[in-house]
Amino acid sequence: MPGLVKTSAQSLAILSDFREEGWPSMDLCADMLVRHLGPANEERLVAERLCPTFRRRLTRLPFVGNWNSLRNADRLFNRFRTFPRFLRRRRHQFDHFHLCDHSYAHLLHDLPGQTVGVFCHDLDAFRSILEPSADPRPRWYRSMMRRVLDGFQKASLVFHPTQAIGTEIARSGLIDPVNLVLAHNGVSQEFTPKFSESVSLPFETHGHPFLLHVGSCIPRKRIDVLLDVFAETRKHWPELQLIQIGGDWTSTHLEQINRLGLGTSIQQLRGLTRTVLAECYRHAQLVLIPSSAEGFGLPVVEALACGAPVLASDIPVLREVGGAAVWFAPVGNVAAWSEQVVMAMRQPATLPDRAERLQWVSRFSWQSQAKIIGTAYLRLAAGKKPSENPNT
Repeated sequence: MPGLVKTSAQSLAILSDFREEGWPSMDLCADMLVRHLGPANEERLVAERLCPTFRRRLTRLPFVGNWNSLRNADRLFNRFRTFPRFLRRRRHQFDHFHLCDHSYAHLLHDLPGQTVGVFCHDLDAFRSILEPSADPRPRWYRSMMRRVLDGFQKASLVFHPTQAIGTEIARSGLIDPVNLVLAHNGVSQEFTPKFSESVSLPFETHGHPFLLHVGSCIPRKRIDVLLDVFAETRKHWPELQLIQIGGDWTSTHLEQINRLGLGTSIQQLRGLTRTVLAECYRHAQLVLIPSSAEGFGLPVVEALACGAPVLASDIPVLREVGGAAVWFAPVGNVAAWSEQVVMAMRQPATLPDRAERLQWVSRFSWQSQAKIIGTAYLRLAAGKKPSENPNT
């Protein structure tokens, strides 16, 4: 029966996002856990990734209209119909279940709660329930997220990527703190300081320096600040370029780019491999992370692992992840950010040195995360609390 200690290895189903949803960081977390879980835990756990085939119902039909609305409808159908049906057919085949993304926590309604863990990257998905004035949403959306939140609260283990997020979860009162487990994200092997002679940058710099931003363009990433800071910095270096990787400009961003006259100095790319992305980090003059909120901030550790200097928002999560290896500026303060960027460009020696960046980032590894997660499930099988785990 699930939950009992066995002499053979315990089986763990790793429930991942649909890749078609386009969240590379969530895909990466699942990929790394599948790869490292068994070896990191002396093969006492056997992991299998579970995710049904994404079914396109609306986006496969010829239609002239709001394609994004159709895409979102397909996403919801697959999350709330396809995945639960698939899971009900497989739920008796595993000892434990690990949900890689808390925004899929409605799946826990179809699983035995005493065998399930959830990785909670942040509480943004539940903001419309926890702080409705800060994130006003229509009633149907809040009803949907209430079901997700109710599923989340059924978990026996809740993993979080930083202590700052763990503190926020504990303060919310959603989860018994004894069930919280800190498991930092890691750095993939492609992110190293060694320049590659076989990998070319996917854009043309014409020999000019460039600033780099990696991530989506959702509101908390503060792309508005990024663009204003870049415009201010170009007053000192007109040839400077900005490379944005992974996002999709909103109409507001495009209007801002046009208003600031930045169109010819900005390039946006998506779908890069980790190998190519690593080369972008290595060549960047400075990596900017102006977010107002983060759960971990993978681009921070990826950039540091490539030896790149980083300027990030002064928020608890990024302080925890970047430490003394990163420069910080106040959230949303364009003047302060611009001053820091100009100083970094003029006096790079004032930045944390390369050796310090590499030494700091060496503490983050996917192997360590897999060890912590695996140990928590093995202790759960033995009837022990995760808080007794010396790795947490």
